[in-house]
Amino acid sequence: MNPDLSPFPLKIRRVHLDTGRENVVVISRRSKALRADIFRGFSRVELRLDDKTLLATLLITDDDALAAQDEIGLSEPAFHRFGKPVGTLVTVAPAAPPESLEAVRAKIRGRTLDKAEISAIINDLAHFRYSDMEIAAFLIGSASFITSDELLALTGAMAQVGTQLVWPDPIVVDKHCIGGIPGNRTSMVVVPIVAAHGLPIPKTSSRAITSPAGTADTMEVLARVNVGVEEMKSIVSSCNGCLIWGGHVNLSPADDVLISVERQLSLDTREQMVASIMSKKIAAGSTHLLIDIPVGPTAKVTSAIDAMRLRKLFEFVGDRFGRSVEVITTDGHQPIGNGIGPVLEANDVVAVLGNEADAPHDLREKSLRLAAHLLEYDPKLRGGAGYARARELLESGAALKQMQKIIDAQGPSKCSAELGPISFDVKAAHEGVVSAIDCLRLNRLARTAGAPLDKGAGIRLFKKIGDRVEQGEPLYRVYTFDGPEHDLAASAARQETGYILNGHEALQSRTPS
Repeated sequence: MNPDLSPFPLKIRRVHLDTGRENVVVISRRSKALRADIFRGFSRVELRLDDKTLLATLLITDDDALAAQDEIGLSEPAFHRFGKPVGTLVTVAPAAPPESLEAVRAKIRGRTLDKAEISAIINDLAHFRYSDMEIAAFLIGSASFITSDELLALTGAMAQVGTQLVWPDPIVVDKHCIGGIPGNRTSMVVVPIVAAHGLPIPKTSSRAITSPAGTADTMEVLARVNVGVEEMKSIVSSCNGCLIWGGHVNLSPADDVLISVERQLSLDTREQMVASIMSKKIAAGSTHLLIDIPVGPTAKVTSAIDAMRLRKLFEFVGDRFGRSVEVITTDGHQPIGNGIGPVLEANDVVAVLGNEADAPHDLREKSLRLAAHLLEYDPKLRGGAGYARARELLESGAALKQMQKIIDAQGPSKCSAELGPISFDVKAAHEGVVSAIDCLRLNRLARTAGAPLDKGAGIRLFKKIGDRVEQGEPLYRVYTFDGPEHDLAASAARQETGYILNGHEALQSRTPS
């Protein structure tokens, strides 16, 4: 062995750097334990202590504040994953590339992978053994073509690599929307309705990736969502349902790794979407799953033909894994509800559950329709009675009571429910009728305003498709928390409002408030 590469212990130092998903470590250029110049040829190293190992990207520094000569600095993700205290001695060596990378290279060359090869890739992904470049290589190779057997192998491997929940009930229902529509917080209405009826619905949801709010971000305005597996089981046992962040219970962790790179590459193939969603639902122990596919010109799925192809893939995977899967298409032409952003969307949900007079009708009706489909899985309920039962549970206050029970069980939120103090109105430059709304544009605008990081940032909608607008009348209001975000959002809204009046862009003037 080359003596320059011999393992020699270094002391762990915690470096307060948020490197996102990636494990990053730092050594001094003057390190006493190893020659930094030798490591320049290696992008990744392996930390080892007894049977504990961690693969990480290596950086070299001249700053002793990051790593002294006898230390190795671990970024926040690396420090938490390695799980050893500051000052612990670890050995460091160049990391051999994962053996499964040879299968990735084969996929890029056009070869079909077998189940064992895909399982090895997913296992290495879940244990953070791939760099972003290597993940991208796998994604691009899979995007070019993927067979039915590969899709099944990918779904199964992703479901098995993390937590796998098992429930005592013969029927465990769940729903999932493929996303892309602002304000579409139907899960937070559907779950308490279905749970109040008595069907178990352990809902694990995602945080926003490219949207201004995920279900977990919005639920966090009302209750704690970082719930562990055993606590989740207890909540479902007492409440028939929950609304928690799936990342905290480690469902299909490889999927989170893949998604983080997919978004940067703007990759979203049907097969990868189906494997992502179905792996998490299989791992969550769902037996009956409802998939909502919004279809619209600025939605993820833009045509009925694409929706049909996606539906068949979901049904194919569901059948092979013994899950009952029902897929419905819904209107994806415009946002659902009156708010975009966690606090505004939570306000819409509370208004619907409370049967308030000004509650958004579209969110209420879509939630009732989805809940009706899930209630029909109850063998004790007569066929066709799902909608009436869902409406009864909502209008009687039973759903609101059940939601409060779930909130109490999950615990209080530490997030502020205040709206951003700086706002401006986006107004119509001319009179007319709203003929189209760009969902993607409004999503981006709400994120520019600060959502979901700032829970109270976002957009309150005043007009929907078909509404008449007078010149100078507000189309929507944007809420922000500080001056720079306000200015960025205002500039973006001036360039493109996202609203079309009588077939023309509703260019506007803005009024701060």
